[in-house]
Amino acid sequence: MAEADPPKPPSRPARGRYHHGDLRAALVAAAEEILVDKGVDGFTLREAARRVGVSPAAPAHHFGDVAGLLTEVAILGFEELTRHLEEGNQRGGPDPAARLREQGIGYVRFALAYPARFQLMFRREKLRADDPRLKAAGHAAYMALEAAVRDVAGFAPDRPLDRAVFASVLGAWSLVHGFAHLALDGEFDGLAGEGGRDAFIQAMLPDVVALVAPPRR
Repeated sequence: MAEADPPKPPSRPARGRYHHGDLRAALVAAAEEILVDKGVDGFTLREAARRVGVSPAAPAHHFGDVAGLLTEVAILGFEELTRHLEEGNQRGGPDPAARLREQGIGYVRFALAYPARFQLMFRREKLRADDPRLKAAGHAAYMALEAAVRDVAGFAPDRPLDRAVFASVLGAWSLVHGFAHLALDGEFDGLAGEGGRDAFIQAMLPDVVALVAPPRR
């Protein structure tokens, strides 16, 4: 199954420079840069301010604290993940199994294109977990996946989220989430061969996702 190249992560902000009115965006971009360089546990507001070229108090003025700035990054992550899932639906067309497989491919492509966001989004202890915007963004991504699972399993859209429905959603989610983490951790590098990691993932991921969404015969 041929795939388009994954989107490129956002470009890094020019250090010490930002356009008037864009400080929030510059701080969010700097936060992503730090997450790539140092990980979630190495993130500080002071370092974000230094990279943008503003006073150490500036990030706190806009976001309150570390969790506030990281929450903004996580919200962007869930919004981008939802976009990837919806694009998977479009690629899959009228076949429910194809839509779910393409969602799985989109999920992994998102993780590889935005590793900092992906690693952060599920670190609830680092975020404002009760932030309504974060909850809404996360819920939108989950509902896109749930709808695809309901379609492929034959569960009606209005059927309550009972044990069978929930188990089906968790199975699909766990599969693609685990695959994404294995890819990011380099676990496939030794299996990739001459084509490299990306070619290996492109070749194998549709077959892996088909384990929970077999193609129609």
